[in-house]
Amino acid sequence: MLELLHNNAIVNLVSHHIYMPFSYLDLFALLLFVSSWIGYTYFARKKAKTTNCVARCLHQHRIYWMNELLKRDIRVGDSSLLANLERNIAFFASTTLLILAGVLALFGQVTKLESIMSSLPFALSVDHYAIQLKLSLLAIIFILAFFNFTWSMRQYGFLNVMIGAAPIIENNEDKNLIQFAMQMAIVQDQAAHSYNYGLRSFYFSLAVLTWFFHPIIFILSSLLVVYTLYGREFNSKAVKAITIAQECLRKHEQES
Repeated sequence: MLELLHNNAIVNLVSHHIYMPFSYLDLFALLLFVSSWIGYTYFARKKAKTTNCVARCLHQHRIYWMNELLKRDIRVGDSSLLANLERNIAFFASTTLLILAGVLALFGQVTKLESIMSSLPFALSVDHYAIQLKLSLLAIIFILAFFNFTWSMRQYGFLNVMIGAAPIIENNEDKNLIQFAMQMAIVQDQAAHSYNYGLRSFYFSLAVLTWFFHPIIFILSSLLVVYTLYGREFNSKAVKAITIAQECLRKHEQES
């Protein structure tokens, strides 16, 4: 009997010291956020194999581009296009570092954030450790974005080396050079995927910002990001135009 009471006292003591900075609604919102990000990435990758979308159609355009590149003696225009793509990625990579520095600086201003958030009429009770964990999630997201952007830049650098090594094709039936053009398109495609993953990190980071105010807003923002990404990558007017252009190129190849 004494041993049972002793064990119960230990359990009560431990339970009093268990600290939960998040409510169950916060944990559900966080789980939904992670599931939405991972689930949409998996869904988009699988659906792109059977459905016309930005990734699928642009991959075909890249194959056509690399095949045409081998036929050109002067490739200044191609180099300019690739340099423009790299500048865009470099801009986001540098911006990611600035945002990450700002997020890390906020760790020293948690008390001010508490006072600001507690003054909002729709915000829940503010917790010091909860704010730090939310800032940590933002920092992790932007670190992942930086890795994706820099890896995209490196892959575009690999592509530049391959273009520099590419000979001028003289026979359209040369299987080696046709395969070489396909591999260049694959490298460019992978670079574009890394760039796209970095941009998705920016989209989902905006959803995390709403978590500082209310978990329900966080849930709605996560679903809104998924809806926006799906609409732009699968149902936008740009996708329709790129698909029609792809068909035009295919018919042109068949006629020629």
